[in-house]
Amino acid sequence: MIDEIADEAFDERVLKSARPVLVDFRAEWCGPCQMLGPELEKIAASRPDLDVVGVDVDKAPMRAADYGITSIPAVLLFKGGAAVARTVGFMPADRLLAELGL
Repeated sequence: MIDEIADEAFDERVLKSARPVLVDFRAEWCGPCQMLGPELEKIAASRPDLDVVGVDVDKAPMRAADYGITSIPAVLLFKGGAAVARTVGFMPADRLLAELGL
């Protein structure tokens, strides 16, 4: 299970992380978000060089707004505290990694 982080933990877990972080902006009611979950689990299991976390947009709407999240699921890649790549919508793990340049 991918860790869901609260808004308060975002800076520490994502922006201050020494490793690249994939952030899955999602919601419980979102079907494509539920489909993406197992693909992100595969990535987390196969890529120990990455952290993978989730942010529920209903619980952290301001954080989602900070990053211009208007459609979910949206996966952002953070490096050095900055969002450097993004995908929107469901896609298999291998395609997701390719789209993010990983």
